[in-house]
Amino acid sequence: MSSNLNRASRAGRLAAILMGGSALAGFLPVHAIAQTGTEAASAAEVVTVTAQRREQNILDVPYNITAVSGDQIEKLQIRDNAELMRSIPGVTIVDRGERNGSVVNGIRIRGLNVDSSALGDYSVSAASTVSTYVNDTPIFSNFMLKDIERVEVLKGPQATLYGSGSLGGTVRYILRSPEFDSFTGSATVTASQVSGSSNVGYSEDLTLNVPLGETVAFRATATRFDYPGITDYVNVYKRGADKIPTYTGSIFANNNYTFISKKDADNWDGWYGRASLLWKPASNFDITFNVMGQSDKFGGRRAQTLGMNGFGVPYKDKQSGAMLLEPGDREVWLASAEANLDLGFATLTSSSSYYDHQGSLVSDNTGFYAQNGWLGAFYYNYPRPLAEADRTYGDKAFIQEVRLVSNSSGPWDYAVGFYYQNQIQSGTQDSYLRGFKNWADAFWLGPFVISDQDYLYRRSEQFTETALYGELTYHVNDKLQFTGGLRAFKGTSNAHVYQVTGLYTSYNETSNTTGSTDKTKLLFKGNVSYKFLDDDLFYATISQGYRRGGSNGTPTTGFFAESPAWLSYSPDTVVNYEAGLKGTWGDIIYNIDAFYVDWNKPQLNTATTFWGFFAVANGKSATTKGIEAQIDGYAGNWHYGLGYTFTQAELGADLYTADGLILINKKGADLPGAPEHILTGALDYTVPMDDDSLTLHLDGYYQSKTQNTISSATSSLNSVDYPGQPKYYAPMDGFAIFNASATYAMGDWTATAWVKNIFDSQGVTGVYTEAYMGTSPSQNYYGNASKEIYALPRTIGLTINYKFK
Repeated sequence: MSSNLNRASRAGRLAAILMGGSALAGFLPVHAIAQTGTEAASAAEVVTVTAQRREQNILDVPYNITAVSGDQIEKLQIRDNAELMRSIPGVTIVDRGERNGSVVNGIRIRGLNVDSSALGDYSVSAASTVSTYVNDTPIFSNFMLKDIERVEVLKGPQATLYGSGSLGGTVRYILRSPEFDSFTGSATVTASQVSGSSNVGYSEDLTLNVPLGETVAFRATATRFDYPGITDYVNVYKRGADKIPTYTGSIFANNNYTFISKKDADNWDGWYGRASLLWKPASNFDITFNVMGQSDKFGGRRAQTLGMNGFGVPYKDKQSGAMLLEPGDREVWLASAEANLDLGFATLTSSSSYYDHQGSLVSDNTGFYAQNGWLGAFYYNYPRPLAEADRTYGDKAFIQEVRLVSNSSGPWDYAVGFYYQNQIQSGTQDSYLRGFKNWADAFWLGPFVISDQDYLYRRSEQFTETALYGELTYHVNDKLQFTGGLRAFKGTSNAHVYQVTGLYTSYNETSNTTGSTDKTKLLFKGNVSYKFLDDDLFYATISQGYRRGGSNGTPTTGFFAESPAWLSYSPDTVVNYEAGLKGTWGDIIYNIDAFYVDWNKPQLNTATTFWGFFAVANGKSATTKGIEAQIDGYAGNWHYGLGYTFTQAELGADLYTADGLILINKKGADLPGAPEHILTGALDYTVPMDDDSLTLHLDGYYQSKTQNTISSATSSLNSVDYPGQPKYYAPMDGFAIFNASATYAMGDWTATAWVKNIFDSQGVTGVYTEAYMGTSPSQNYYGNASKEIYALPRTIGLTINYKFK
C-alpha cells in the first residue's frame, strides 16, 4: 500500500510540476513543491492537458509536449510570446518587437525554417511551419497573454488530430472558461521602466467571473496598456502636410532639407478584451460563446541601425537611421461557439469560428533603393530621396470543425473529425518616392513622370480546405499501446495579383494575373508507447506534415518580366521520426528524445531574380535532426530545471532560385535562424512563512550563433559594391537572456517585483545589412535603413494584483 501511495505521490508531483510551467525546463508553481502524500495524488487527477483531444494526465501523452500554465504566465509576468517561447526547449522565435510581431509567425520548432529572419514588414504568402490555435480556432494573431488556462506546445506534425495541419508543430492557447461556483474577479496594475526609455509604461487588467444561475456563467477580461518606446529616430526628414520633405531655397539644391529627431519613437498602446458565455442546460451538454479582440498602435519599430550615416557619424545603440517614422496599427477580432455533447460512449464537439485580422505598416525603403543603385540610375540623384512603402495585411476566415472522441475505457480509443476552412488573405503595398514629381516638373523630366508612386501591389488569395482526420489507439495492456492516424483532405487556392510598376510614361506597366491550385492528399501517423515502469514511458512516432502551395502572380511579359518559373510554388511536406523517454529517476524528472525530419520541397519566402517582386519558391530538400533533453529536480523549498536542445538543420540539396539562374546555397548549408545549441534553466526558492508566501525565481535562456538568411556569403545574390559585406547574409552571435522575480502573497493581495533581461543582452534575431539598406551619400542618401532586430532591453517592473469574491 505504501509503495502505491509513493508512486501516486511522485506521479502527482511530476504532473503538477509539468503543468505548473515549462515542462521539464523551468517554471514551477510553489504549491507543487510542498505537496506530498494524498495531496499530490489528488493533484494528478485535476492536472490535465487536451493535446490528444481528450483530457489526459500529461504523463500519458506519448510524445514530446510542453505545457505552461496561465498561473505561471501571470506570476512571472511573461509579457509576450517571444519570452514565452524562449522558455520551451526546442523552440526558437524571431523577436521582432510589438510592431512586427503580429505580421509573420516567427515561431520555429526543431529548426524547420528556410526564410530570412529579416521578414516581417509585409505578410508573406507561404503559411508558417508552425500552426497556432486559440482554443479550437487556427489563427496567428499574437494576442496578449491574458486570462489563459494554459499554453500547450506540441512538437512535430499534428495533421491527424487538428484540422489545420502543420509541418513543425502546434501551439495552443487555451483560455479560461466561465465558472458556475462563485462570483470572482481580479484587478491588476503593472508599471515598468525599459532601459533606454525616458518614460514609464503601464497596463491595467480587470477580470470578472459572474454566475448567472445554475446553468449560465459569464466571464470577461479587459486590458488597457501604454508602453513608451526605446528607439530614437535621429535623422527623420521634416515633412509637410503632403508628406514631401521640406526644403529651403532652390528645389534643385542638395543640402537644403531639415532633419528632425524623435526620441522613444516606437511606443505601443492599445487594448485587449474578451467575453465568454457558458450555457450548460444539461449535465451532458454545454456551449461556450466567445468574443475577443485587440487593437494596437505602434509609433515605430524596435530596431537599431548598423554603421554610420552619410556624414560619417556612427549610430549608437537603440538609434534608427530611417528617414521617416515607421508607424503601424492593427486590429483583430475572433468570435466562436464551441459545443460539447456527451453521448456516453463518446463526446461530440462542434466548433464554429470567424476571425478578421487587419493591419498596416509604414516602412522606409530608401536604403533599398540606394543599394540597388536606383536613385542614381532611375531617379537622377534626386536631391531629397525618400522611398516610402505603405503596406497593409489582412487575414479572415470561417472555420467549422466537428469531432467525435471516445469515452470508453476498453482497449480501443479513437478521435475522428471533419474540418472546413474558408480563408481570405490579402496584402497591399504602395511605394512612393516622395517629392520626385515636383522636382521632375521643375526639371526637364516633367512630361515623362506620372506621379511619385512607382509601385502598386494588390494580392488576394482565397483558400478553402475540407478534411477528414482521425486517430485510433489500441491498448494491448496497461503498458503497451499502438496508435495510427490518417488525414485525407482537399485544398483549393485561388490567387489574384495586380501590380503597377514604374512612374515614367514609358515605364509604367501593369500585370494582372490569377492562378489556382487544387490538391488532394493523404497523410499518416504511427505511434507506439510502452510504460516500462510505473512512471516511465518510451515512445516512438512517425508522422507526416504538409503545407499548401500557391500562386505568386509574377509578371512574365513586358519590361519587368520574370521567368514563368516564378508563377507558382508547390506544397512542401515533411516526414518526422521521433523516439523518446520520459519519467522519474529518484527525485529527478527527465525527458529525452531524438528526432529526424526529412523535408521535401521546402518553401522559401523570397523575391524574384531581376526585379524583386514578392514570391515563394521551392528548394529540393532539407533535414533537421537533434536531441532534446530536460531534467527537473526538487528538494524541500528548492526547485531547479535544466533543458538542452541540439539541432542540426541543413539543406539536403543545392538550392537555386526558381528560374535556376542563381545558386543560393549548397547542399549541407545550415538553415537560417536555427541555433545548434539551446540551453534553458530556472531556479525557484520558497521562503518558509506561516500564512503569507514569498517566492524567488530566476530563469535563463541561451542560444548559439545563427545566420540571417539561407543565402551563402559567396552567392552572387550577395555580390554588391559595399565594403566587405554581402547583401543578405549576416551571421548573428549567440546570446543569453536572464529574468528574475520576487512574489509576495498576503491574503487576496499579491505583489511581484520583476526584471527582464537582467544583463541587457541585445539578443539579435534578425538583420537588414548595410549592403542591403545602408547609406549612399553619392546618391544624396544620408540616412541608413540597415538595422538589427533585438530583444526587449532590460526592463524593471512592479505588478500588484487583488483578487476579490
